[in-house]
Amino acid sequence: MIGNPQIDSFEELVVVLKTISKASDERFFRMDVKPDYADVPDNWEDRLEAAFY
Repeated sequence: MIGNPQIDSFEELVVVLKTISKASDERFFRMDVKPDYADVPDNWEDRLEAAFY
């Protein structure tokens, strides 16, 4: 979110996270802060983890 301030929605965040995870060799994902978008679902942590792995 900090590195991509142009993101305006949770769904955009999911797409960007998928792209980043495929382009990097990162093995772990950790999110401490709930994204501050109007469309954040209740299962936001699960959705972001699924997008990363």
